[in-house]
Amino acid sequence: MTNSDTGPQIPSAADDAALEQQSAAFATNYGRLCDGVAQVIVGHRQAVEMTVVCLLARGHVLLEGVPGLGKTLLVKTLARLLGLRVSRISFTPDLMPADIIGSHILLTDESGNRSMQFQPGPVFGNLILADEINRATPKTQSALLEAMNERTVTVSRTQHELPSPFFVLATQNPIEMEGTYPLPEAQLDRFTMKLEVGHLSGNELMRVIGGHAERTEVAPVCTAAQLQEMQELAGHIAIAPEMLAVAARYLESTQPQSKWAADKVRQYVQYGCSPRAGQHMLACARVVALAGGRAYVAKADIDAVAVPTLAHRLVFNYEGIAAQITAAEIIAGIVAADVRHLPR
Repeated sequence: MTNSDTGPQIPSAADDAALEQQSAAFATNYGRLCDGVAQVIVGHRQAVEMTVVCLLARGHVLLEGVPGLGKTLLVKTLARLLGLRVSRISFTPDLMPADIIGSHILLTDESGNRSMQFQPGPVFGNLILADEINRATPKTQSALLEAMNERTVTVSRTQHELPSPFFVLATQNPIEMEGTYPLPEAQLDRFTMKLEVGHLSGNELMRVIGGHAERTEVAPVCTAAQLQEMQELAGHIAIAPEMLAVAARYLESTQPQSKWAADKVRQYVQYGCSPRAGQHMLACARVVALAGGRAYVAKADIDAVAVPTLAHRLVFNYEGIAAQITAAEIIAGIVAADVRHLPR
């Protein structure tokens, strides 16, 4: 509603009621998605929830863990719950960019006329599983840069739109370095979150090796249209200036030259987080707020996603690498500081 044709927009009671109703529906669907995945994936509850958060924030996830922990099963389960098409790309050293994005081929019709036609690659899907992404060369890894950022693919000067929704879940093995190509910073920056997938406890292991996943069937709990509506709602949740200040201070605190940088940041960090990291952090914080049934972002929502959205973007200097300091430890220390009482 407006006071005049050119006046400022003033939310009405009806608008507030509708937003509350949408927030409640969002929280319900979010819970159904997480619970649906948890029916198949044993343990890893935080990784599951953060993956769903990232999907609803229109982001992409990098899962790091040793083979056999259910990373591939996670994306397949999400696809079944949402009724979406999943494309699996096994990254190997001989994989070429055209094997991912597609290429033009020469076709001959019944009359003998020849023409070049674009054949889409596996990246033209809804949920893309980039398996062992660090096994492909940087040239092939870069084929995903445009797709992940712009949701388009450009071949021979022609831009092709990717399907919507579009979500990339990449995996990498942290312990096997032979024959791998570490992801460059530009590629890492395209991933909204990096999540660590750890080992299971004794009871959880018993369920997995007993064939729990093979015996579990899941039915769709949300349509693609509903997923896009949830993504749209999350993108329009307002953030108060105070919360923007908190996010900005977190980013400033990762820069070693900043006056807000902690001692460990100045000593061990070479480059801090980019503005894109802050955009991704706030996009995920909006989803966390809605998952709690709230149409506003609180500091706790930002804190909940700070480590997975910021840690993988830190670049350590030689001293930091030698000290084996973890990026998660650095970001957790920044979050633990009471930024509200810092001088501005």
